[in-house]
Amino acid sequence: MQRQEDETYLGRTVFKVTGHKQDYEITFFSKRGKEWDYSLHFANESGDEDELLAVDARIEEDDEWFDRLLDAAMDTLPDEE
Repeated sequence: MQRQEDETYLGRTVFKVTGHKQDYEITFFSKRGKEWDYSLHFANESGDEDELLAVDARIEEDDEWFDRLLDAAMDTLPDEE
């Protein structure tokens, strides 16, 4: 995660889902660090689109799972001096 000069945030998390062949990457964006947009894609190579859509649906429905993925990205935010 990085905080840009314009105070927007941009970060990503790579993760696996049990039973899925491909890893996923979720990219997070926020203008102020409160409301987050995201983009989900395969991390390395293309995979099953139905599996990707199922993961996206879970992210939309499961706030706790979304928060854990976001927290993983936030954990990489450098300490501000």
